[in-house]
Amino acid sequence: MPAPIRPQPGILEIAPYKGGDSAITGVDTPLKLSSNENPFGPPPSAVAAMQAAAANIHRYPSTDHAPLRQAIAEMHGLDADRIIIGVGSDEVLTLLAMAFAGPGDEVLYPEYGFSMYPIFALSAGATPVVAPEAGRVVDVDALLARITPATRLIYLANPANPTTTLLENAELTRLADGLPAQCLLVLDGAYAEFAEGYDGGAAMVGARDNVVMTRTFSKLYGLGGLRVGWGYASPHVIDVLTRIRGPFNMSAIALAGAEAAVRDRAFARTCQQVNAEQRARLSGGLRQLGIQSDDSHTNFVLARFASETEALAADAYLKSQGILVRPVKGYGFPDALRITVGRPEDVTRVLDALAEFRGIS
Repeated sequence: MPAPIRPQPGILEIAPYKGGDSAITGVDTPLKLSSNENPFGPPPSAVAAMQAAAANIHRYPSTDHAPLRQAIAEMHGLDADRIIIGVGSDEVLTLLAMAFAGPGDEVLYPEYGFSMYPIFALSAGATPVVAPEAGRVVDVDALLARITPATRLIYLANPANPTTTLLENAELTRLADGLPAQCLLVLDGAYAEFAEGYDGGAAMVGARDNVVMTRTFSKLYGLGGLRVGWGYASPHVIDVLTRIRGPFNMSAIALAGAEAAVRDRAFARTCQQVNAEQRARLSGGLRQLGIQSDDSHTNFVLARFASETEALAADAYLKSQGILVRPVKGYGFPDALRITVGRPEDVTRVLDALAEFRGIS
């Protein structure tokens, strides 16, 4: 009898990723604040560009993504030749694991890191290694202490999901300075645009060969359903990733929409301003209700309740009011709910519902 077909080592250890809920039974149009999406949707300029591109979808898209890379370079002051485009930043993060980690290697990440990080490691046959955090903030000393000769990648979301906290540049520099020659520091900047004054690690990439930055169009630009992300790295890293990237990984519609979105600075600035205002209002309102949260550098707030029981009850009550948020027990916070910052009226609705839940008029 032939031997059974088996997947590569590590694959069956992967627990499938589960996204935020998008539906409530009996509610036609719930207020969805569970996936950190832009409450204003995509920029109209991107929608128009995608509609125009649809007329030519019988043609293959470009393989070098040059117009989008150039637009990103112009808007962020970067070198287009050091940019790679992916199907969401997830693809770039996956390619990094495929290219630089494998059996016998280790992939390191913080305790409350994005739940896809161990999946990236295991899918490449590498071993995931976790470093504890301190007070919901990445602990550089803990990361450095867990580096071994087998460490190949460090994934670090900054600002972090779900904690909302930001590691300052001095600490990022200290971490990069402490890495051995064989190790890459990958700064996952999915929420970088919401952290005022933070460049997502672009300057560090420009000055170093061992740092990679990733970004996404899913959050600020409201293109989560389009799946576009990008990475910025030294030429030798980009060369390696390009060799294993699918030549037609991006559709012509996605490329056109992302290019229009990144050039629409007015839309981005408006979204950033509203997010900053409503984030402060949501955090402040929660604290007035006795619900704690750290200062957020993202487009969501991590609301911490007195217990897991209270968090589950609050989630159930919000659902009863047609509001979807994200329980984050799987991230190590059974007593917390992650709440996306919405429009002003959305924030009002959340705060009013939680006041009712707590019996505060």
